[in-house]
Amino acid sequence: MIVWSIANQKGGVGKTTTTITLAGLLSKQGKRVLLVDTDPHASLTTYLGYDSDNVPVSLFDLFQLKEFNEHSVKPLIMKSDIEGIDIIPAHMSLATLDRVMGNRSGMGLILKRALNTLKQHYDYVLIDCPPILGVMMVNALAASDRILIPVQTEFLAMKGLERMVRTLAIMQKSRGQAFKVTIVPTMYDKRTRASLQTLQELKKDYPDQVWSSAVPIDTKFRDASLKHLPVSHFASGSRGVFAYKQLLIYLERLAIND
Repeated sequence: MIVWSIANQKGGVGKTTTTITLAGLLSKQGKRVLLVDTDPHASLTTYLGYDSDNVPVSLFDLFQLKEFNEHSVKPLIMKSDIEGIDIIPAHMSLATLDRVMGNRSGMGLILKRALNTLKQHYDYVLIDCPPILGVMMVNALAASDRILIPVQTEFLAMKGLERMVRTLAIMQKSRGQAFKVTIVPTMYDKRTRASLQTLQELKKDYPDQVWSSAVPIDTKFRDASLKHLPVSHFASGSRGVFAYKQLLIYLERLAIND
């Protein structure tokens, strides 16, 4: 089972789009995919057509478990309408975890412990992270084989990336093991100087971590979200899908060596 977290401390850079699109492509390959929505805003949960205020179970319940095994964790998983894709949904109560449970021993490894019980059931786990460093992001990063950082190709997003890189450096020091990171340029518009310049800077500043291509701006992403479908299932021939297919090929090659 391969676990990827999609994280950035800046919002609006394409985290949820990246998560659901990669999940859609993997499901089309026949892979069993579990999505984990760790963001109290529950964008991924909502994307799949659920009312996050009224889900019968959520990730919050996972943090209330006394022990972690297949029988305790599996009931917290919900089926989506997309074949091969399940989800542990988010609920706004996740926003209280830092205050209520943040100082408890072992809080940062709960998600990892839970996912370890599901290895026989899923090929991939994709974790959509909140834009805030806290218990949820710490759990996601600790559970991951690789961290994908979507970065919008514009100046302010570069500043957000710098914060994310500093966060990873702090966490790496505390756990004594380096994270494997792939930076994913998103919302690329080759007609604008800002996009061109930002992509060049990403390749110059992070040559060993940045994916060499970029995900273009594509209105099909928005259209697909209205239908609660991955764009791979809504507009399989779109340029956005083509870009994510290339990204997935790249990530699968990296996974062989991870």
